[in-house]
Amino acid sequence: MPKTIRELADELKVSKQTIQYHYQRLPAKNRQKDNQGTNMISLTAERIIRDKVAKPLVAKTQQTGSKKVTKTSKESNELIATLRREVTDLKSQRDKQLATKDRQIDHLTKLIDQQQQLQLTTVEENRELKAHIQKISGLLEPSGPFQKRQNNASEEDVYKNKSNKNWWHFW
Repeated sequence: MPKTIRELADELKVSKQTIQYHYQRLPAKNRQKDNQGTNMISLTAERIIRDKVAKPLVAKTQQTGSKKVTKTSKESNELIATLRREVTDLKSQRDKQLATKDRQIDHLTKLIDQQQQLQLTTVEENRELKAHIQKISGLLEPSGPFQKRQNNASEEDVYKNKSNKNWWHFW
């Protein structure tokens, strides 16, 4: 049977505003009104509100040896322990991720170093090949007046070919 906010507040021995606060934060499907527009609390909504309101009120004390321990302090201790475990797990995950990143950075640094060494070797080999080619081309080139005559003859042929083309152009 649905209850009003006042009835639930009286039953739980809390203020009407406290129940109203929790009622306002319920999903719309859990809120309902009667024919006169009064807010009514369904059984599902009542269970949700009871869980939220009643937990802090369950401060019954128990005797353990010479100390009194409340249920809320036990719950708090359990929550603290759970949070500490989560923090420890998160730190462990973070440390593993950092170690992985460190290994990746080391690997990339080695690859870059190898690439630079390979590039230097390639540049040095290119220099040696150029020097070798120049040495070979120096041995193959004819020296003296024969080479000059050959160069001059080829230049004259080019000139004659150009002039012949130009001469025929006028006809």
